[in-house]
Amino acid sequence: MRKIRPILTVLGLLAFVAISGHGAMGLAEEPSKTKGALEKVFPNSNKCKRCHERVFEEWETSPLSRSIHSPAFRASLDEYLTFSVGKDKALCFRCHAPHVSEFVDQAPMFVAQVQSGDPVIDGVGCTQCHLIKQVDRSSHPPVPKYEPGKTLYGPYKDFVQNLAHQSMELELFRKSDLCMNCHQSVPASANLGKSTELLGPWEGSQAVKGGKECQTCHMPEQVGESANGENKRKVANHSFPGRIGKLRQEAAKLALETSVKGEQTSVVVTVQSLVPHNLPTTHPAWAKVVLELAVKGKNLKTVYTGQRVYGRVFADAKGQKTLFDFKATKVLEDTVLKPEETRTETFTFPTPKDTRSFDVEVSLSYAPVTGPPEFLQRVEAESPKGAQDPVFQPIPIVKQALNVPLK
Repeated sequence: MRKIRPILTVLGLLAFVAISGHGAMGLAEEPSKTKGALEKVFPNSNKCKRCHERVFEEWETSPLSRSIHSPAFRASLDEYLTFSVGKDKALCFRCHAPHVSEFVDQAPMFVAQVQSGDPVIDGVGCTQCHLIKQVDRSSHPPVPKYEPGKTLYGPYKDFVQNLAHQSMELELFRKSDLCMNCHQSVPASANLGKSTELLGPWEGSQAVKGGKECQTCHMPEQVGESANGENKRKVANHSFPGRIGKLRQEAAKLALETSVKGEQTSVVVTVQSLVPHNLPTTHPAWAKVVLELAVKGKNLKTVYTGQRVYGRVFADAKGQKTLFDFKATKVLEDTVLKPEETRTETFTFPTPKDTRSFDVEVSLSYAPVTGPPEFLQRVEAESPKGAQDPVFQPIPIVKQALNVPLK
């Protein structure tokens, strides 16, 4: 994760078409599986920037562009390699750099790139999505079927002919299926079955029944150029808004009701999820959404706090709680908000004294990273921002406040 309307976290969609006359971007006509061929089959996204500046700049700000570059991923990968004693080194990359499936023998190189702290290869870049011709959803998790070569796939039929690569319209790029190979479940916990699926029963949601796909919210249409100098038209946004970006503010609604009965007061908070998938999607396994309530009495002094946590709690083979899904053998607790679920939470506390009114403040946020102290120290040490790295900060979703008068 270098440099997902939360419906699903999704992969690339736009067909990367280039202006006629530009130089070839280096796609191999007959891809070789020999060492050193990776860059020819899956060229770095920097090469796409030559013709697709808008798309590149959007992608560069997205979580997908940082899929193998974040300190948290680097620390998690080391934790996994230690746990697995170096076995199946490709496992984490099946989502964080899915083209590893075409170069499984080079998995140690992928690991070395991440451990260097500054990978020169892409994790989820242009070709990692636009060379997918099919997604096999019969597998768990689903598997992308790549078609390496000089043809890039996308959703548009009116692409511009060019010398850089061939383009082909593919309906898959308008469908949520494209996103399932990474966002439906985690390979490491697949043995736990549907209990650890990231999205929950999303296909039965009202949004999906109404015709919405992942791309509807996570790749919203806008007017712009697909390739530099091309006529403007409706194109897909490649910043992939979700947890990051303003889209998260549309993820949920809060409503408050208070009941003052003498010395006791109750506040009922209604939490309504507006997204057609689980909130949160529990990967990494520490992913949590936290509902926090604060009551402020005289002089705005906080007199009561309470919280509810939505997420999953896993146990390892020894029955101990773990925040790493690759260690999980059992789900101990599941409090995630299911697709479009409405849930009520009741908080009871002593009625504030010596005041004519009190304030109730409620917020819903994505929780910061948690884990064993040594893991958090490793993430902090790996980040140039140290403890100020965004992963250590909560991400607000929505908040609500109410002043309650006292008789």
